[in-house]
Amino acid sequence: MAIKLCCFPKDPLEDVETWSESVDKVLSCKAGQIAFREFLKSEYSEENILFWLACEEYKKIKTIPEMISSANRIYSEFVQTEAPRQINIDCGTRENITKSISQPTMTSFDTAQKLIYSLMARDCYPRFLKSDIYQGLLRRTDSR
Repeated sequence: MAIKLCCFPKDPLEDVETWSESVDKVLSCKAGQIAFREFLKSEYSEENILFWLACEEYKKIKTIPEMISSANRIYSEFVQTEAPRQINIDCGTRENITKSISQPTMTSFDTAQKLIYSLMARDCYPRFLKSDIYQGLLRRTDSR
């Protein structure tokens, strides 16, 4: 599967070899996010990285109205029961978010984000390193 990597200030594949060091290395660069997302899509669990990225953007919000709007979008897309991209979190975490969604804070999604990060790091990331997607990118960098 070919992954399109364009519009990067430096060669996006420069860091591919470092991705095997940790899931943080993958998530810290745009090319890594794209490759990991493609892998998760192939495993029907793309909602995990999409939720994690949405939470990262949410943390950068500066205004209350924007925070409320974004919190409601994240909640309806990923958290509420039967959400289109419902993430796999325990019912206690889901209930806590549901109770506080009317008055969201900067930390409203922290527990859920940590759970999803842990799931990706422990479960998805090791499979990503063995995947055709990652191995293909490694071969492309080796052949230069």
